[in-house]
Amino acid sequence: MKVEGGCHCGNIKFEADVDPETASLCHCTDCQTLSGSAYRSNVRTIKGGFKLLSGQPKIYVKTAESGAKRAQAFCPECGTPIYSTSLTDPQIHGLRLGTLRQRAELRPKSMGWFRSAQKWVMDLNGLTRFEKRRPS
Repeated sequence: MKVEGGCHCGNIKFEADVDPETASLCHCTDCQTLSGSAYRSNVRTIKGGFKLLSGQPKIYVKTAESGAKRAQAFCPECGTPIYSTSLTDPQIHGLRLGTLRQRAELRPKSMGWFRSAQKWVMDLNGLTRFEKRRPS
């Protein structure tokens, strides 16, 4: 599937070919911290399927529990997380679903690191909903 995306401020723009079957949520505590949320939503590109069109992301290197090092790319202007990839062979990118124009079409198929999931993430149906901004 061909996708287009970019950061919040427009500095970073990209296109990619992704495998929709790889759309997933990650509940690891690193992803919670790096996303500033309860989990991170991702989809993987096919090998060599990522093309940066504008801007240059800043890279932060994260060391996983396994000891593996992963490049975490984000916009240096607005801070939007863009992708993660291997430091040694960056051919497959884990794109952040929120950066993609086609995000509504990429429903996650699995959840990883569920042992670290916040207990409330599976029970959101009872929350009060507002179509726009919550009242003050």
